[in-house]
Amino acid sequence: MAVNDIAAIAARQRGAFTRQQAHAVGLTDDRLAARVREGLLVRIGPNALRFPGTDATALDRLTGLMLDVGEPCWAFGPSAAALHRFDGFSLQEPFHLVTPRHRQVRRVGVAMHSSEYLPVGDQTEIAGVRVLKAERTLMDLSRIVDRTVLLHAYDGAVRDGRVGEDHLRQRLYGLSQPAQTRLGVEALLQVLEGGEIERGGHSYLERTFLRLLDDHGLPRPEPQQVLGRTRDRLIRVDFRFPDTNVVVEVLGYRYHRSREQMAIDAARMNELLTGGFRPYQFTFEQVTEQPLDTVSTVARALGLEIAA
Repeated sequence: MAVNDIAAIAARQRGAFTRQQAHAVGLTDDRLAARVREGLLVRIGPNALRFPGTDATALDRLTGLMLDVGEPCWAFGPSAAALHRFDGFSLQEPFHLVTPRHRQVRRVGVAMHSSEYLPVGDQTEIAGVRVLKAERTLMDLSRIVDRTVLLHAYDGAVRDGRVGEDHLRQRLYGLSQPAQTRLGVEALLQVLEGGEIERGGHSYLERTFLRLLDDHGLPRPEPQQVLGRTRDRLIRVDFRFPDTNVVVEVLGYRYHRSREQMAIDAARMNELLTGGFRPYQFTFEQVTEQPLDTVSTVARALGLEIAA
C-alpha cells in the first residue's frame, strides 16, 4: 500500500517525491535504499527520489531537483526566463535556482543563487514550478547575461505582454538604493533607455516622444541618425527632423554620469554645434510630466504651430 501511495504522489510531481513524503506513507530510509539498489527507484539527491524513466524532459528534471532542494526555492534567472518563454531561452541544464540567503544550499551541477530580497509579490508558479515573476526575472538576468541577450528577452517579453513597460519602469525607479544594489538593475535600465543599435533607437522614452509629436500634429523625425564622428565614436542622435538642422535627444534615467561620460557628451554637443545643427535635449520628466512644454519647444524650433 505504501508503494502505491508514494507512486500516486509522484505521479502528481512528474515522477519525483521527497523522503519526507515517503516517510509520511510508511516508507523508511532503509526501504527506500533497498529499492534504489534494486533499480526500482533513482536517487535525485539527498532529499528526493524518482521512479525510473520519469526524467525524460527538462521540466521533469527541474521539478525533481526543486523537490530535492526543498522549499523555499524558486526557478531563477535563465531557468525562470525559459519558463516565462522569453526569447533566446530554453529550459536546460545547468538549472538556476534561488533560495533565501540563510539556507546556504549547494548542489553539484546546479547554479544555486541566494538573495535577501525575495518578496511575495515577486513569486508565482508556472506548470507547477515555483518561479520568480517576469519583471523580477528581467532584473535578475541583468546581472547574469550580456546586454544583447537581455535586450532580446526584454523586447520579446513586452511584445508578448508578459511585462508591462510602464509598470516595469515605475518599479525600477521606485526601488530603494539597497534594492537597486541587490538586484543590480543598471544594465536593465540602460536597455529600457534604448541605447542599443539592435533596438532601432525606439526606447520607451523615444516612443513616448514620438506619440507626443503625433498627438499634436508635428512631423515625425528620423530616429537614430548618425551626424558625424568625434575621435573613435559616431555621433548618433535620437532624432533629426528631415530637411532641418533640428535634432533632439531624450535623456533617460541613469544612475550616474562619470567624468569620462561627461567629457564624451560635451564633445558630442560641441561637434553638433560646429556642424551647424541645433540640438535640443529633454529629460524623462519633461517628456512624461511636462508634455505640452516639450512639444511647444519642438514646434517653436521647427517654426510650426501645435495642434490644439
